[in-house]
Amino acid sequence: MRHDALNKITLGGLLVTLGIIYGDIGTSPLYVMNAIIGSRPISPELVLGGISCIFWTLTLQTTFKYVFLTLRADNKGEGGIFSLYALVRKTKVKWLVFPAILGGSALLADGLITPAISVSSAVEGVQILHPDIPILPIIVSIIFGLFFIQQFGTNFVGKSFGPIMLLWFSMLFVLGFNQLIQNPTVLKAFNPYYAYQLLVNYPQGFWILGAVFLCTTGAEALYSDLGHVGRKNIYITWSMVKFCLLVNYFGQAAHLLKFEGQTININPFYQLMPEWFLLIGIIISTTAAVVASQAIISGAFTVVNEAIRLNFGPKLRVVYPTDLRGQVYIPTVNWVLCAGCIAVVLFFQHSSNMEGAYGLAIIIDMMMTTTLLSFYLYLKRYPLLLVMLTFLLFIVIEIAFLVANFIKFEHGGYVTMLIAAFLFFTMYVWYAARKIRNQFVDFVKIKDFLEILTNLSKDESIPKYATNLVYLTSANRRDEIESKVMYSLLQKFPKRADIYWFVHVDVLDEPYTMEYKVEEMVNDKVIHIDFRLGFRIEPRINQMFRQVVEELVKNNEVDITSRYTSLKEKNVIGDFRFVVIEKTLSYDNKLTFYEKFVLSAYDFLKMLSLPESKAFGLDTSSVTVENVPLVVKPSGKFRLKRI
Repeated sequence: MRHDALNKITLGGLLVTLGIIYGDIGTSPLYVMNAIIGSRPISPELVLGGISCIFWTLTLQTTFKYVFLTLRADNKGEGGIFSLYALVRKTKVKWLVFPAILGGSALLADGLITPAISVSSAVEGVQILHPDIPILPIIVSIIFGLFFIQQFGTNFVGKSFGPIMLLWFSMLFVLGFNQLIQNPTVLKAFNPYYAYQLLVNYPQGFWILGAVFLCTTGAEALYSDLGHVGRKNIYITWSMVKFCLLVNYFGQAAHLLKFEGQTININPFYQLMPEWFLLIGIIISTTAAVVASQAIISGAFTVVNEAIRLNFGPKLRVVYPTDLRGQVYIPTVNWVLCAGCIAVVLFFQHSSNMEGAYGLAIIIDMMMTTTLLSFYLYLKRYPLLLVMLTFLLFIVIEIAFLVANFIKFEHGGYVTMLIAAFLFFTMYVWYAARKIRNQFVDFVKIKDFLEILTNLSKDESIPKYATNLVYLTSANRRDEIESKVMYSLLQKFPKRADIYWFVHVDVLDEPYTMEYKVEEMVNDKVIHIDFRLGFRIEPRINQMFRQVVEELVKNNEVDITSRYTSLKEKNVIGDFRFVVIEKTLSYDNKLTFYEKFVLSAYDFLKMLSLPESKAFGLDTSSVTVENVPLVVKPSGKFRLKRI
């Protein structure tokens, strides 16, 4: 199946969409009303105000901002904050990199909490029937199983989970509707007046926004998963999903009003269920909660993959488990998230304790998305006044949520903030270090060395290094090459070859471009190849290079037959050898404290990264890795005295 198939509306596509992206936001009825009520006595002001806040949050924040506006900011079908950044960085506004990195870090940090709280909230329902049952082993087992199946791809996951989520939303509707028809007066909470009364006049009502915010936390993952399912599928399914969610929320409100003046200790979601249905409902809820985690997990894969391609993080092994473009699996990220989720469960023990850690990081991500989205709308030539009003609307809403969520910091919010800070540090160091290093990489004109390379190729006094010698170069200009490449070719160890190939990979802001350009600088001696790849394309240079060479041979543009006399007579294909130059920071540098810290941290992170040869998909049996010193700022001459 091709990526354009995602734009087609099919029953299968709709089911996959339900299974992949709505788990987080779809299971919010499990804990949102419970968080709003807390230990407070039931009152019409609290219940109707809480429901009104939920309705307007889902309408303004989820529907209007994300579904209506943000999904339009797709990069050739791809979504997520880094795709959005790739669209707006053409503005040349350098500081936009910071909201991109901060937003991506916050989203990944939230990914540790979402599976933990979703699964815990559902499994804890078992204790209504059996209070003494140990639930932690059950929660941990479910989380491990969820991460285990990620290796099979989101297409498999979506097809498996889609029918489950359809059953879940149907259950939400039936349970909510059954209570709503008994007290339809709660529908008056559509009036924003009730939300205003709660936030302004109810004692400490403003801080309830921290609980209300939980109803929209899956919106950012919805955008990140755009490339997995397609925009049209999201448009259609969201209408149904939102309707079922609201019916259930209003049903919970109608039920709670029966207990006016009382304090309840049971999750209102489970109170909607008749006693005979409780066990079935818990099983369905638990299964749906497992699915809830899928949205953030697949979103995390997308975010990390885009971060790698945009040089915001160390290179990691990326697997494409299906033939659907946009669907990726990153083993390292998967198992780190798995370990983190299990650690969160064991640390907090109960879902109510996790509520403090949940939501604080994701609101930061939403604010960063709002910032980048405003620049995108401006680039699309929307009226400046409209862009500013849109920005102000959402940034005011999100600042209010942020302030309300700050009370969670000491109650567990510090966990996600520390994780987000660590991820931000990692991404920033990788980005800043590469900026510092690239400033001091010397480039030379290739044309100045063409004659030398030609003569070197004919110099039989030097042992032949390879028939075809291939260098990977970072020079963006075709007429330039790193001085270190020429140093390797001519000085470090003169390398005689029959044909010299210089290969450059240019990562584009578009996700799926696959183009190349060939320039023969010296006939049958020096050839330059430029690969132009989208930031979602895995750079399998070994295979791509081979395909290009085969095409050149087919067109009689190059002869790769071995130049050894005995082999040439038999038309034996000559050997190919790749050389990858790794730049290591030299001790012979005079650096500021900031530069030294950033570059040292980068070198440490690089040890955790894939080697350049594997990152570019090269056959390691034919690759030579050369380490050359990187002198950023020479320390200067020593005052040596001759005696």
